[in-house]
Amino acid sequence: MYKDRGIIKWAPFDALSGLNEMVLGLINKKGKRDKPILSEDKLSELDLILKDAIKDNNEIMIDYYLDGYIKTTYGVIKKIDEIEKLIHLNTNEKLNINDIVDMELLKNN
Repeated sequence: MYKDRGIIKWAPFDALSGLNEMVLGLINKKGKRDKPILSEDKLSELDLILKDAIKDNNEIMIDYYLDGYIKTTYGVIKKIDEIEKLIHLNTNEKLNINDIVDMELLKNN
């Protein structure tokens, strides 16, 4: 009957301590990109979408830049803090206005 050596058979592949962390770090770093620079037209479009979302209390999808990646979130705007330049969503998220790269208005049915 065959008896498996279990985890012992994989020990030689883990001989270089820290290699796994380094590879994961390189994979993470490879996917990062610079923050997009928005044109004046795009900024005007985002401003209009923001005003419409506040006026009609509609849900919006927001793409924002965070640590080298573009993240997406959804929510209804509760408040805009013009001094701190933050958008407060009903999901208790706070987004910096300068980090927003795209927005889409999601129509209520």
